[in-house]
Amino acid sequence: MHLTACEPTAMSTAVVMDHPGDASLLQSCGTADSLGSLEDATAESTANESSEEESACAREEQSNTRAKQSMHTESGATPRPNSLSLPAKGTELWTTHRDGEVKLRMGESGPEAEPPLTVNQMFTSTVQRFGNYNALGWKEGEQWKTMTYSEYYKSCRTAAKSFLKLGLERYHGVGILGFNSVEWFIADIGAILAGGFAVGIYTTNSPEACQYVAENCQANILVVENHKQLQKILQVQDKLPHLKAIIQYKDELKEKKPNLYTWAEFMELGRDEPDAQLDDIISSQKPNQCCTLIYTSGTTGQPKGVMLSHDNLTWTAFTTGRDVSLTDADKLQEVVVSYLPLSHIAAQMLDIWLPMKAGGIAYFAQPDALKGSLANTLREIRPTAFMGVPRVWEKMQEKMKSIGAKSSTLRRKVASWAKDVGLQTNLNKMELNGSLSRKPLNYRLAKRLVFRKVRMALGLDRCTRCYTGAAPITKDTLEFFLSLDIPLFELYGMSESSGPHTISLPDAFRLTSCGKIIPGCKTKIFNPDADGNGEICFWGRHVFMGYLNMPDKTEEALDTDGWLHSGDLGKHDQNDFLFITGRIKELIITAGGENIPPVPIEDAVKEAVPLISNAMLIGDKRKFLSMLLTIKCQVNNETGAPEDELTPEAVELCRKLGSNSTRVSEIAGGRDRVIYTAIQEGINRVNEKATSNAQRIQKWTVLENDFSIPGGELGPTMKLKRPVVMKMYKDQIENFYKEVLTPTTPDNPLPPK
Repeated sequence: MHLTACEPTAMSTAVVMDHPGDASLLQSCGTADSLGSLEDATAESTANESSEEESACAREEQSNTRAKQSMHTESGATPRPNSLSLPAKGTELWTTHRDGEVKLRMGESGPEAEPPLTVNQMFTSTVQRFGNYNALGWKEGEQWKTMTYSEYYKSCRTAAKSFLKLGLERYHGVGILGFNSVEWFIADIGAILAGGFAVGIYTTNSPEACQYVAENCQANILVVENHKQLQKILQVQDKLPHLKAIIQYKDELKEKKPNLYTWAEFMELGRDEPDAQLDDIISSQKPNQCCTLIYTSGTTGQPKGVMLSHDNLTWTAFTTGRDVSLTDADKLQEVVVSYLPLSHIAAQMLDIWLPMKAGGIAYFAQPDALKGSLANTLREIRPTAFMGVPRVWEKMQEKMKSIGAKSSTLRRKVASWAKDVGLQTNLNKMELNGSLSRKPLNYRLAKRLVFRKVRMALGLDRCTRCYTGAAPITKDTLEFFLSLDIPLFELYGMSESSGPHTISLPDAFRLTSCGKIIPGCKTKIFNPDADGNGEICFWGRHVFMGYLNMPDKTEEALDTDGWLHSGDLGKHDQNDFLFITGRIKELIITAGGENIPPVPIEDAVKEAVPLISNAMLIGDKRKFLSMLLTIKCQVNNETGAPEDELTPEAVELCRKLGSNSTRVSEIAGGRDRVIYTAIQEGINRVNEKATSNAQRIQKWTVLENDFSIPGGELGPTMKLKRPVVMKMYKDQIENFYKEVLTPTTPDNPLPPK
């Protein structure tokens, strides 16, 4: 067993710094409009967050082992009851009842001992300290409008009274379906203050998926963004017996219907209502009661409602804020841009709760943020902290490379020199845990000539914390930004841990590591192998209450001592940095009995062949490994669907290899022998580094379409839906194994058709 506990003293001392600079020399690194087209980063992308739903099945095989090897880390660990239907509230660490209460995982000192708060208590404390500071910013036309914390809190109370007037019952849901906005935040907090559950719904959900979530949380009220989202609800309205009202918060209503309100009409309902009823409800709320439901994305089976308590949200905001050294508004106000989907815990924690704790301000991006406008918003707002899912950073990288390739020879040479200096300096700094006594002269020159201007062009000149999470990011992308003096700090956590569990910090990060645990939490590596790899387990006040109405699923997630089993495989290095090595459910067990984590091999292929967009390794219960590959292509701005045209970067790569292909259809199916030879050569290089013959890729094919959310191969957070891909491409997969393996040799570089 590997156990680590984060001490309260292990905190970053990072400060927010201003990076001045001008806008010249941008072309040398390809930064001008480098965010210009991020559409396929997806409006539903978001911290390395795995969902427990993807891991439960994987652990069924381990259940017998776990029963024998239960790990007791505290003598007072609560024994597990036979049933989760508990007579006494607040005496156990879990519940699945909507009105349930849990025993908080309190400690005697340090962050674990911090007094529990309700959402209302945290909010009113912020209003008392920072009431006149701006809390929210949004754009109307070309003008930015703002709202202070005092106005924000007052609006949330008004919304709460309106919800109550519309018939919101205690412990019932308020579903919110739409892009990030002031109204989204107010509806979320208003629902909590009124004693209901705030329930974000993915904007890409089908009507049936919306119906499932609304019915599961017994939603009394649904808040939708526009006519398009409204239509989804109207299609299933008759199947929602608990639904009492629908509110549309953007655009004019195209038709009047009973119990359908505009946002203005909705807010008017509660404006003059007395405070007594709301105050009674607020005073009856406890930190160990549920206030928010986060629905897992349903990659396998139906989504599960992750029950998060007031304390889950307020304590996680407290300890995370201290860990990353958020500055209070009266010293230097933190600034964030809200654009990632708020149905996900990462966006809620980063956009709502962390800024609230420190008195920071959240500015709302435009709904087409990931189709190009995010670049402009970042340059206008200049955030002090910014979170991008890997696909956002990858699209930035691709755009910058594409523009950089077109710049003059001199500029390319200057950029190349600066990036070499930047990478080496930052790697040295990383090894010394952020403490270089004196920056080298060539680094200071590179910063002045290139790095400052890159940050200015990206809108990240004030940003001291650039984060990545929600999915694995390649070492290539991490090194690309590190070479530009922009370290990307990886986060790791899950919905079931209220967001973050480990965080990388300026003075504590390692490439490809997810950092160290946030103060007050613990990590356990369950059942480690000879290399120290095992299932990552969490303990702390950030661990969720349970899955709503799903005792069996909750028992699969939480063991007898209350440890949350993530379903992720990982290990610690000698300095307690956590490295994710795969997911239990994704492990490929070959016919010969060898356990192979697919992600490292897939990443190696993408690194060896930059033309590859997605790679999926096949081989479970098979005699050898094979792989499905897709090519980097353009994405439809409106639908997010992959198109046939290659990206500019892909076209450039083809030219360098001696191919004239400009479309996927000219490459797939072995049509472009030059590209197929290049891919095989890249796979050969990966195979040379394989630890055993069983880990070599023997066959592969290039598919006609890239993986995407609309195509069904990717989930809302851009995770690969392996079971779906296996079904969708079963014919191609079966073809791999139909015939005797043709050996790959220099004379026969291509897999058989």
